[in-house]
Amino acid sequence: MASYLEILKSLKNKEFKPVYFLYGDESFFIDEISDYIEQHILQDAEKAFNQTICYGKDTDPLTLLDTLQKYPMMSEYQVVLLKEAQQMKNIAELKSYIEQPLKSTIFVICYKNKTLDKRTAFAKTITKYATVLESKKLYDNKVPAWINEYLKHKKYNIEPKAAFLLTEYLGADLSKISNELKKLILNLNEGETITPNLIQMYSGINKDFNVYELNKALSTKDIVKSNRIVNYFINNPKANPFVVTLGAMFGYFSKIMLMHTNANKSDQEKASILKVNPFFLGEYKTAANNFSFAKCADIIDYLHQSDLKSKGVENRSLSDGDLLKELVYKILH
Repeated sequence: MASYLEILKSLKNKEFKPVYFLYGDESFFIDEISDYIEQHILQDAEKAFNQTICYGKDTDPLTLLDTLQKYPMMSEYQVVLLKEAQQMKNIAELKSYIEQPLKSTIFVICYKNKTLDKRTAFAKTITKYATVLESKKLYDNKVPAWINEYLKHKKYNIEPKAAFLLTEYLGADLSKISNELKKLILNLNEGETITPNLIQMYSGINKDFNVYELNKALSTKDIVKSNRIVNYFINNPKANPFVVTLGAMFGYFSKIMLMHTNANKSDQEKASILKVNPFFLGEYKTAANNFSFAKCADIIDYLHQSDLKSKGVENRSLSDGDLLKELVYKILH
């Protein structure tokens, strides 16, 4: 089993393997590796005769085996990419080729949103003979660290608050985050640090009026700032969908409840339980001082009621903006 960065590094060093099996529920890592192979292994002049891209639902094993066993023309390698391999019928019939692949063929199997039954003979063959990447979705608390690693690989840095801001705004969607980071990098020199100001300047994410800042204002019971952010959200509903705001608030107050139920734990243990960077633990301590466990339970109920009302349950007239105002009032009073 290899990591995403290990595979990319070996590819960039021209250390190619005959079979790559990329699988899991996080498509970003699978796409990054398969795209790199598709774009960089062969020269443009070589691709016409030596690069084949096929899709699982349109390909049968016999036809694919015939392609895999061809030798390259006027090139050291041929590249064969099997995309959406999880849709291919009888994929296990590729087992014999994977056991004895041609060294001149680079075969990439992209098996998305599905796991292998590791008890099968095919899975055991994959594990033994192929270079395997298991591409798992990241939990939200792991995303800021991934952003750091992603940028270091490209020789840039980011402030913790800026990484957290991107995570709060974009969630764990690595494709969206990488696109935002690519836009930011275009405006920076190598080695520079991404700050919240730069994110606001180049990505359209407002560093002062976002759900992270709303939760932070609520945690300190800052009525003026909370209402200022709420008014901004009401005037910019497309950039701040009510359902996204509710989800972020639910996660935030759930973590405050965890602070109460784990009060006797060390800071390191608390950060691990909350799944947050220890850098932000002080904020949750402040919030726990301002909101009792019982009040947090009430807030979770308020959030649930607001969600139902936004869907029309026992609500005929209140807009999402009205519901947000009502919700924040209940939280702060």
